[in-house]
Amino acid sequence: MSHNESAPRTLPVIAARGDLDAHTLGPLSADLRAAAEAHSGVVLDASDVSFGDSTFLNLLLRVHQQTDLRIAAPSHAVRRLLSITGADSVLRVHGSVGEAQEQSADA
Repeated sequence: MSHNESAPRTLPVIAARGDLDAHTLGPLSADLRAAAEAHSGVVLDASDVSFGDSTFLNLLLRVHQQTDLRIAAPSHAVRRLLSITGADSVLRVHGSVGEAQEQSADA
């Protein structure tokens, strides 16, 4: 069966909010890991993230290794973090949750 014959999959969307650092990352980390274990991919809505430190970036890279992680609508702070570290060349970044959902896994 080719990929075109299969029904499009809907990935779970997890919304991140606020400042994400070693002290506040626990709930997001648990949500992302659970989604990665249960699904072939996950969309992270990063539009309301006001700050992310190296522990946040490390979480994104670990989840990326586990599953098809798609970063959707990253805030300015997230875009800057990804750009400065070069992670934007590794992680899949999309302009919106809808775009992330529509993108095929092979792209």
